[in-house]
Amino acid sequence: MSDHPVNGDPNQSTKHRHAALIEAGSGTRFGDSWTGQRCLAKTRSGSPCQKAAIAGKGRCRLHGGASTGPRMVEGRARIAAANYKHGNRTKERLAENRERAAGNREIWFALRTQIELMIRDGYLPKNYRG
Repeated sequence: MSDHPVNGDPNQSTKHRHAALIEAGSGTRFGDSWTGQRCLAKTRSGSPCQKAAIAGKGRCRLHGGASTGPRMVEGRARIAAANYKHGNRTKERLAENRERAAGNREIWFALRTQIELMIRDGYLPKNYRG
């Protein structure tokens, strides 16, 4: 039998052999004092991922660092179509909303002006709130 901690004692429980494996590899893992960039993506447990980030990507390979994304026009169009939800926030719809809001402001300003004139001329009471 080997006394090496990686092999462990076959009579030990799996839990203790696993602990021996972790201890044996601790010198090669990224420790607390590692100065490189970490992934820090939110994991399923809610804690930030501590894996090393792929250079220039900011995320590890498990959290999107290995992905290059679509390059071809068809692929980019497919991704855009997959992310399309309802069209309420398209540039055209936002421009229509701005125009409609400007028209509503003009109408409201004209109405408010008419109400103020009617209050001034005595057609409406002074405490009128329209």
